Amino acid sequence: MNIAGQFPPYTPAIDNDPNSGALSMLQIRDFLGRQWRLIVLVTGLSVVAGAAYVALSPSRYTAQADMIIDTKRVSWTQTEMASENRTVEDASVESEIETTKSEKVAEAVIRRLHLTEDPEFVGSGPGLRRRIFSLFRLVGPEQEPSSDELMHSALDAVKSNLRVTRLGRSYIEQIAFTSLDRNKAAKIANAFADAYIEDQLQAKFEATRRASAWLEQRIGELRQQASNAYKEVQDFKSENSIIIGVDGKLASEVELDQLGIALAKARADTSQARAKLDRISRVLEQRTDKEETFKIPDPIVTDALSNPVITKLRQQFLDDQNKESEWSARYGADHTAARNLRAEMAALQRAIWDEISRIAESYKSELQIAKSQEESIDKRMIEVFQKSASTRQSQVRLRELETAANTYRGIYETFLSRFTQSVQQQSFPSTEARVVTLASSPRGPSSPKVGLTLALATLCGLGLGVMAAFAREQMNRQIHTRAQLEKLLGVSCLAVLPAFPQKKPALRKLQATRDSGAFRQISEVAPFSATAEALRYIKVAIDLHPTGGKVIGIVSALPGEGKTTVATGFAAFVAKSGARTLLVDADLRNPSMTRALGYSNAPGLVDMVAEKTDFDDLVITDTKFKFDFLPSSRMKPSNSSDILNSPPMKDMLRAAKGNYDYVLVDLPPILPVVDVKAVAHLFDAFVLVVEWGSTSTDEIVKAVGASPIVSERLLGAVLNKADEVVMRRFEGYSDRRYTYYTNEKAPAETV
Repeated sequence: MNIAGQFPPYTPAIDNDPNSGALSMLQIRDFLGRQWRLIVLVTGLSVVAGAAYVALSPSRYTAQADMIIDTKRVSWTQTEMASENRTVEDASVESEIETTKSEKVAEAVIRRLHLTEDPEFVGSGPGLRRRIFSLFRLVGPEQEPSSDELMHSALDAVKSNLRVTRLGRSYIEQIAFTSLDRNKAAKIANAFADAYIEDQLQAKFEATRRASAWLEQRIGELRQQASNAYKEVQDFKSENSIIIGVDGKLASEVELDQLGIALAKARADTSQARAKLDRISRVLEQRTDKEETFKIPDPIVTDALSNPVITKLRQQFLDDQNKESEWSARYGADHTAARNLRAEMAALQRAIWDEISRIAESYKSELQIAKSQEESIDKRMIEVFQKSASTRQSQVRLRELETAANTYRGIYETFLSRFTQSVQQQSFPSTEARVVTLASSPRGPSSPKVGLTLALATLCGLGLGVMAAFAREQMNRQIHTRAQLEKLLGVSCLAVLPAFPQKKPALRKLQATRDSGAFRQISEVAPFSATAEALRYIKVAIDLHPTGGKVIGIVSALPGEGKTTVATGFAAFVAKSGARTLLVDADLRNPSMTRALGYSNAPGLVDMVAEKTDFDDLVITDTKFKFDFLPSSRMKPSNSSDILNSPPMKDMLRAAKGNYDYVLVDLPPILPVVDVKAVAHLFDAFVLVVEWGSTSTDEIVKAVGASPIVSERLLGAVLNKADEVVMRRFEGYSDRRYTYYTNEKAPAETV
């Protein structure tokens, strides 16, 4: 159960399944069943508005002309081949489309067709603002518009009716113009195509004329610069005695190249000789002079240095070593033959090391020779480089002069070629833009489109109707279904009681009417009716209360929700079943139950508290409904909360709990008075009566949250005065639910 003040936000939309995250088809059906009238009304108004627009709008005609734009326009800064193979980007195509819609082209069309004299484009009379101003004499006498004003007016009208679009990814643009006259629309569309082509021709002519004038001046300057640069190259060669060979190199440069190759080879030889010497030096470091230590160079190291002498001595050494091992094992290490073999092995070992030392000396000689050759080549390179330093500096300057001369020559030839092309284009200006399809008079009007307009009006009306219906549902803060009430309170909806038709009572004396109104109707329902089944739900909920509490407070948020009728009718229902039932009217400020049962003049609850009257003397056994009743009082006390919270009241409820099966107390409404909050601790459970379609969710949440005890002990809620026909729209169940216990049909829904 939710704690007071912490109820979830209420969403009164269609909610058959609280656990579902999206609207089901049944929920949508129920929503449309409730709001179809509003949706149809809004849709109908939208269709009427669309029909009025169609009827009042004048017929307009649109003519279209197709034109391929200038996609290969050549400027004087491009080569001829580049202009032929150049690909056009989308940006350039869009630029040409914007050029077609430009004011310059539009003004040419207006002047050619005299559109400043056409009332469709300049208007036939003063505007609305001018007429309003003239009515209040805020402007002077009307004057004839000037030619500039007429041009601006026509220009605005033409541009608003012109549409230039690109056909797909092609280079064809479609010029569409809309007018009140079909022939005029075709004439203006074709005029725009012609005006664009003329504008392109004029633009090319002006561009080539300006380019030719500038090129002619620039060519003279470039010719002189190229001549001066060539003369400077020749003079520099003569002054510095520079002779260039066939391959373009000086003699000193050729010699330096050869010396560089030789120096690289000499350095490689030196590195190789040094590596050999270092390697054999590491081998010699392993030599030892001890006679008893037989160690020869590591075969892995000396394989690269082996020669026939070392190979032969090594093999002999290994053979003697095997014999010495065999004889020492057979005759002992001190045998004469073993000592002789060891002496021979020592001699072989010294011979191997001596041969390696000789090889090392030869490597030293090779290293010295390689170093001498390297130093000689290096010295010669320095001498040649010093001699050719001045010549190289002169050659650098010469190459700079030659580069400048070649550059000037190339620029001069390029400009001369461009000048020739520019003169030719100036003489014969042309453009690739041409009309592919001329605009013809359209057969039918382009607007208004009757079918499309009415379809859009219908769709818009449906959309607005659904939005209005949804907003209406969201703004509806009343309770209409069990699910809404259960979701709001977090407890079960115990019963739904229908709204009984009110009959006008006959004129008679002012006295209690025991058998009149809703109480009489609810107490006399058929035993197998839906109302009787709803009362059984309340009884079962009380019987299954976990604490076994029988003191039940019947409360409501506001007056007039029917809690008194529900309490009295339920008491009569359970009393008929044989249960001992006590009904207490604790609404001291408005004892409507006492008046309805006809005990307005009888002493009651206030007398029990104020005058200490015994409970048995005050309780009344109703002979018709078989329950005991404790009326309120003959007077309205000002301290009703103190009376209800008094010790006699507590003792009475404690005693009644042991003597009765059901103790039903009709309490005052929660929000107007503080009585329920003061005496909530005296009751085992509460039943909240909510008027269907009347009490707002905020009032219900505020009432239950006013007392934590009421929130904790709230047994359930009763939805009273429900309209079964409207309720079926919200909940979506069938009539069979109402005809299960009886053969009578449920009331049919009226349209």
